[in-house]
Amino acid sequence: MAKTQLNVRVDEGTARAARERALARGMSVNRYIEELVKQDTGEVGHTFVEAASDFMKQYESVFAEEFGTEREGRR
Repeated sequence: MAKTQLNVRVDEGTARAARERALARGMSVNRYIEELVKQDTGEVGHTFVEAASDFMKQYESVFAEEFGTEREGRR
């Protein structure tokens, strides 16, 4: 995925907080900000739900074999 440079101006307290939080998470400030925006727009959650759905489709027969096909709301 191509990257685009985005310049923003924030007060020193916000900049300091961003640097500290990024450092605590072991990532760059750029990556930290990118993750915050993804979380805010729901992209991270959407990606997780898609992956979970793919996993369940792939292993549906294994779960059915282990636990049966009877589930709440389905028979």
